Amino acid sequence: MAQIENGAHEMTDMAIGSASQPVRWRRQRKRDWPAAFQAFQRLMANKEDTSQVFAIMHALDGDACKHDYIRLLSTPDGGRIAYERAELSEKLMDDAWRASFPPGSVGAAYVEYLRANDFSPQGMIDESHKGIAPAELERHHPYAWFFRRVRDLHDIWHVLTGYDRDALGEMCLVAFSFQETHGLGWALIAGGGFLRAHGPAACKARRALLEASRRGKKAAWLPGEDYEQLLCEPLEAARARLGLTPPVAYNAVPRDLRDMTII
Repeated sequence: MAQIENGAHEMTDMAIGSASQPVRWRRQRKRDWPAAFQAFQRLMANKEDTSQVFAIMHALDGDACKHDYIRLLSTPDGGRIAYERAELSEKLMDDAWRASFPPGSVGAAYVEYLRANDFSPQGMIDESHKGIAPAELERHHPYAWFFRRVRDLHDIWHVLTGYDRDALGEMCLVAFSFQETHGLGWALIAGGGFLRAHGPAACKARRALLEASRRGKKAAWLPGEDYEQLLCEPLEAARARLGLTPPVAYNAVPRDLRDMTII
């Protein structure tokens, strides 16, 4: 049985590449530090350029998606979720499904978050295609599917964690996400934000980032949740179940300083 499982993992590693480059995504995928630092500089120059986040993740994440996909299979519902391999973005763009979320639920808060910020799941997809070649990102492979799944969860995690879309809130969610996924790209962005913090709220901002990292360590493993069920749960009950305590240090930073203290 072990030989069969090892062989299956090797086949999976091979399948993600093209016929001419069958080993591009094999284990120990190389990291491109120069490309990551260039993308980071562009992100710091314009925090709205979300495509640079995806470029950084692609340059540095190595085998993170592979390991997390295998971890998903070990969870109670993970085998079914992986087998069904639903594209979460398609569900989130279904107006009828979004309208079915009960008042006070995670899903209702998510829809309101999108409305208040004039966001859409399609917007996140478009940004990801700027940072990663669509032909690679949209591959019919489990690891590529898992990457898309985590991408589509980003704004839901904003709602669950209580981090807003200001520069500090984004950095805090990045620090939180690193502990959830161990993608090295998240660590570069969060570490850079920690070092770049300045102004009258710099110390508070750094405390917020450290708190975000601790929250990520203590929380349930969010990539493994069944989001069709989670989005219908009452928001506060879901936060309690997932171990998501309030972001006290982040909330202590004045709203008018949350952008200028990082960028």
